[in-house]
Amino acid sequence: MSARTTPGAPPQSDGDTAEAGAATARERRGADTRALTQVLFKELAGLDAGTPEHSRVREALIEANLPLVRYAAARFRSRNEPMEDVVQVGTIGLINAIDRFDPERGVQFPTFAMPTVVGEIKRYFRDNVRTVHVPRRLHELWVQVNGATEDLTVLHGRSPTTAEIAERLQIPEEEVLACIEAGRSYHATSLEAAQEGDGLPGLLDRLGYEDPALAGVEHRDLVRHLLVQLPEREQRILLLRYYSNLTQSQISAELGVSQMHVSRLLSRSFARLRSANRIET
Repeated sequence: MSARTTPGAPPQSDGDTAEAGAATARERRGADTRALTQVLFKELAGLDAGTPEHSRVREALIEANLPLVRYAAARFRSRNEPMEDVVQVGTIGLINAIDRFDPERGVQFPTFAMPTVVGEIKRYFRDNVRTVHVPRRLHELWVQVNGATEDLTVLHGRSPTTAEIAERLQIPEEEVLACIEAGRSYHATSLEAAQEGDGLPGLLDRLGYEDPALAGVEHRDLVRHLLVQLPEREQRILLLRYYSNLTQSQISAELGVSQMHVSRLLSRSFARLRSANRIET
């Protein structure tokens, strides 16, 4: 029997048909998962915690809802963490949601579980993930160094030295130091946080700032270079006028010349400075 086409409807391409079929299949799987979850929760409610049957149904609930965890974990693909680690953390959130879920409240389980799963993943990134990415081998070695540090601290009653940790793990001291440095990348220090112990202000308060007079350094050096090329009397007039802030009449009285002569000398000095090297403003 041939397929019937609705009159006036545009023909569907093979790609559109395949996409529509995939979407229908996803919806069907989602509906099946929700139905199975409801059945399993009803069965779980009638079982005593700790019994083998209770554990079996609980594990079936976890397995059935793992796609929810993978969906939530996919939102964090840009974090450069192994996706299997993120899924494991999200599964912990799923388990917590299953243990706390009450079917009698009339809320769909995915709606209830998603905030718990996402919250667990976000907590993982906040508390455990490195702020600076380090090689996996160094990260794995850091775990060993951290464990050895705790063991030696209990053994000696003090913090162990780098040499003691290296001897315990049979690795060079340089690798121990590299691991300790890598361990610091788990937490970023705020620029505004005060330094513990030394009473100093935060790093932000101790960073250098842009000196507003920095732009004039080159100009001042250039003027100094040009001034030495002027006659000694003209140098003195400029110094009296612009460094001692004397008026032309005061300069004339200081040098014993007329104010008109001082004005002409200033004009001539400016002309020489401009011709020697024009300062761009």
